[in-house]
Amino acid sequence: MSALLRSLHEYLALRRALGTRLLRPESQLRRFVEFADREGTDIVTTDLVLRWMGSQRLMSLASKAASVADVRRFALWLSVGDPRTQVPPKDLLPYRYTRKPPYIYTDDEIVRIVEAASRLASPSGLRALTYATLFGLLAATGLRISEALSLERDDVDLVGDVLAVRRAKFGASRFVPLQETASAALQLYARERDRLRPHPATPAFFVAECGRRVTDCSARYTFVVVSRAIGLREATAGCRHGHGPRLHDMRHRLAVRTLVRWYREGKDVERELPKLANYLGHRHVADTYWYLEAVPELLDLATERAARSHEAPQ
Repeated sequence: MSALLRSLHEYLALRRALGTRLLRPESQLRRFVEFADREGTDIVTTDLVLRWMGSQRLMSLASKAASVADVRRFALWLSVGDPRTQVPPKDLLPYRYTRKPPYIYTDDEIVRIVEAASRLASPSGLRALTYATLFGLLAATGLRISEALSLERDDVDLVGDVLAVRRAKFGASRFVPLQETASAALQLYARERDRLRPHPATPAFFVAECGRRVTDCSARYTFVVVSRAIGLREATAGCRHGHGPRLHDMRHRLAVRTLVRWYREGKDVERELPKLANYLGHRHVADTYWYLEAVPELLDLATERAARSHEAPQ
């Protein structure tokens, strides 16, 4: 094991002890250390980082900027004990993040996604059942994919119809109520899962064909497969996922539909927004306000509501 790899293990252990999961940063940092090993060096330099970025031809500029930021944080930690370390400047790869406008799935698209997942190749039938139920749950509740995959059996109360989300973003926890149809689908899944895998190797609620917890990478890849099968994404060369609607857009769909319904029902959306923010697990209400600007229909409804309030007699 190289000295740089040992340092990376120490760094990851320290960050995780402080409560950080580091799923994506760990994979990128390991790739960087592997590149440094091939280059025959255990010293982080700006030139090494630039050469590594130059070798990542299929990586988007946004992903490159995020990866450089991960390496920069690692280098800052390294520099305390190794003065030879060069900390890459913040603007090494200048990139201004622009949040993508949400894709709002139609009801028909959600049905087609779930049906296509239920037809996935599956020796025992568990893979197809798991992904059909998982994708349906995301559409029904607006959970983040990481939150759904982190659910354990004890977190799913199918008597009280509520989910305990204990591993949410930013370390927060919350309870998410289930509609009757969603609860019924989870009950059916739980019965079939236990019949097909009576002794799984994990306490996870969603179980893969092998009997272990479904991984984030597997869920995203399977969603791409399903999306291509129904025409929501175009096929791309190699193993690239390509561009198109994402799993995270399931969350956007629920938020936007909720806001649109509130406007049409004449509710005071300004007053209701904190409730939606809590339900979605947003850290700040401003994250929920973003939908009002990002979705034309919501912006039109908000503008119309504001105009009516100004016209109302005082």
